[in-house]
Amino acid sequence: MRRLLARRMKFHLLGAFLVSMGCATLYKFGVAEPRKRAYAQFYRNYDPMKDFQAMKAAGVLECAPPK
Repeated sequence: MRRLLARRMKFHLLGAFLVSMGCATLYKFGVAEPRKRAYAQFYRNYDPMKDFQAMKAAGVLECAPPK
C-alpha cells in the first residue's frame, strides 16, 4: 500500500493529459477548421453593396429608407 497514491496519480495524470489533447485535436479538426473554411468561402464571393441594397429594399435599415 506504500506509494499507492503516487502510482495512481501518475496513471491518472497521463490519462487526463491524453484525453484532453484528444478532445482539443477533435475540436480543432472537427469544428474550428470547417468553420474557418466556411467563413473564407462566404467572404470570397461576398458583395457588401449588394447585401446593403437588399436590406435597404426590404426596409431593414432605418437610416436608408426603401424607395
